[in-house]
Amino acid sequence: MRHLKHTFKIGRTGSHRRAMLANMAIGLITAGEIQTSLVRAKELRRFVERLVTLGKKGDLHNRRIALARVGGGRTGETAIKQLFDVVAPAYNARNGGYTRIIKLGERRGDACQMCKMQLIGFEKVITAKADKAEAKAEVKAEVKAEKEAVANA
Repeated sequence: MRHLKHTFKIGRTGSHRRAMLANMAIGLITAGEIQTSLVRAKELRRFVERLVTLGKKGDLHNRRIALARVGGGRTGETAIKQLFDVVAPAYNARNGGYTRIIKLGERRGDACQMCKMQLIGFEKVITAKADKAEAKAEVKAEVKAEKEAVANA
């Protein structure tokens, strides 16, 4: 019997599915949000919320378990470092529900239900980065205008 053997198979072998989920988890942790299909997002939610729970515990043993789940390499190590140092401490007062899934409608080619998956509270980080980029662009424009004014005078 398959009691407590829940998984969305997503049409992949077990090793391919684990690698895909690890890759998507790294993307979600580093970027704060990703766009994917609804079935993948529902399975990714289970994967990422377990990683965040490991991050909340914060000791070396749980860090090694999380690193084993997402795989080694430079991107995996930086994602786990960010998870344990930045993301997980933000959820210390929260007992689960670290992600949000927002449905976007159907994909044009194959009518697959698409969605945006976000880490709750970290979508602001992305907008802050965008605001920072806009502010830099404004400062550069002002400096350029000042240089042109000096050159014309």
